Amino acid sequence: MAEPLLVARGVRKTYRTAALEVEALRGIDVDIWPGELVMVMGPSGNGKTTMLNCLSGLDDIDDGTVLIDGMDLHRVSDARRTAHRAARMGFVFQSFNLIPVFNAVENVELPLLVVGMAGSAARHAAVDMLHRVGLGDRAMHKPAELSGGEQQRVAIARALVSRPAIVWADEPTGNLDSQTAEDVLQLLFEVHRAGQTLVIVTHDRAIGARGERLLQVRDGLIVADGPP
Repeated sequence: MAEPLLVARGVRKTYRTAALEVEALRGIDVDIWPGELVMVMGPSGNGKTTMLNCLSGLDDIDDGTVLIDGMDLHRVSDARRTAHRAARMGFVFQSFNLIPVFNAVENVELPLLVVGMAGSAARHAAVDMLHRVGLGDRAMHKPAELSGGEQQRVAIARALVSRPAIVWADEPTGNLDSQTAEDVLQLLFEVHRAGQTLVIVTHDRAIGARGERLLQVRDGLIVADGPP
């Protein structure tokens, strides 16, 4: 049997201000396997997004370990962690997070340029990925010239273009109308069927029920882990 892609043990995270401490994660233990489609659900403010950020290395942790590809994300330098994230992870956010002054193909090719791919090769791969998500004819449009659904497809193309080991999606349909949201979900499910490992945070029970595995997060802990 293949090894887990991600192994997290005892992950804790506390946010501190001068007047307040909030224990956002209180000991997260989870394995994620290659090719899984994992949904993460739970009430607002209970740690879903914090868990995604800590497991992916976007946020630091206070205690515990997170291994991806056997590397402990939080025991290496910031530069090495950033390089690993750029090479091995993709991200899709509710707010799209596209660079407004770049057109679609420039947004998609950016992760490849970050990891040192030659410009012509990066452009070719980005154009090909935009065709795969149905936006080949919108490559030269800037985000403001695209609909919300088109912007999210650009974001998905950007997340996939480097052929990452894992894609993290935080409420990827949260800013979309119901039909556009369904179109985006179908694209993500198609990507998963092709073998992509996906972790999707959602507040929508109907979406959560469509994964293979559901993690329920409450009060900074995973309280249930199994089929939806």
